[in-house]
Amino acid sequence: MPQQPPVRSTPTRPSRPDASMSLLTNVMDHSLDDGYAEAAARKKAADGGLPKTLRAKLGLAAGLVLAALVVTVGAVQARVAAPVVAKEREELIDRIDQETEAADKLEDSVDELRDDVSARQREALKGSGGSAQAELVGILSGAVKVHGPGVKLVVNDAKESGGGGDGDPRETSGFSDTGRVRDRDMQRVVNGLWESGAEAISINGQRLTALSAIRAAGDAILVDNKPLVPPYTVLAVGDGKRLSSRFQDSADGLYLHALQENFGIRTAISVEGDLRLPAAPSVTVRTAQPNTEKTEKGTS
Repeated sequence: MPQQPPVRSTPTRPSRPDASMSLLTNVMDHSLDDGYAEAAARKKAADGGLPKTLRAKLGLAAGLVLAALVVTVGAVQARVAAPVVAKEREELIDRIDQETEAADKLEDSVDELRDDVSARQREALKGSGGSAQAELVGILSGAVKVHGPGVKLVVNDAKESGGGGDGDPRETSGFSDTGRVRDRDMQRVVNGLWESGAEAISINGQRLTALSAIRAAGDAILVDNKPLVPPYTVLAVGDGKRLSSRFQDSADGLYLHALQENFGIRTAISVEGDLRLPAAPSVTVRTAQPNTEKTEKGTS
């Protein structure tokens, strides 16, 4: 019986891992159809990137010339207009300087007239009889200069203003910069000094009267419509030691201390032996009564 040769299995080549994804592989390898690729190549070879006809070339040349003309005209106009703009700017600056100088002269004239009115008021007070009473009225009304012992209070903004806070003194202020001294802070300081026994008060050399107003214009503090800049130096004539202690113990003094503790506002108070306060620029008389005492004595 013949022996059958052994059956030997031929080794098979390993299949590709992506053999089951042949369709996706073909799409990835040939993303553009061959027909489209050939058409794009023919169009590129025929166009060459530049216009071929004479009309197209003329149109391109006209467009380039027009663009160059626009750029050139714009540059020339800018160069010609530059001296005109500079001249107008200089003229505007000169006008501003002239108007500022005129405003300063008018302000000086107003100050001179106010001083003249104040001097006439003082003369009228002296000639009305009862010089002691007239002098007291002049001091209390701010119509005359005063000097004497008192306290010096300096209030200044914080070194680094805070970004807001809900502490008591400013929880409803509406200002984000709580480290700035505000007009209502100075109002409380002045009212506290009056209540503590001050006889005359000035802020940065501006004498306060019963009719003085402390207001705000933006971030500036105005006293009788005159802007002040920090630090704010408040001078108060009175019994120095008593005035200082009474003010610091008052509600307004505690309010100022709270601003210092919570918001970093800087304050310094000292007792002074001799303070000199100027007279108020002008004192407006709203009501007046005739002094009939001298007349009655003369007719009796």
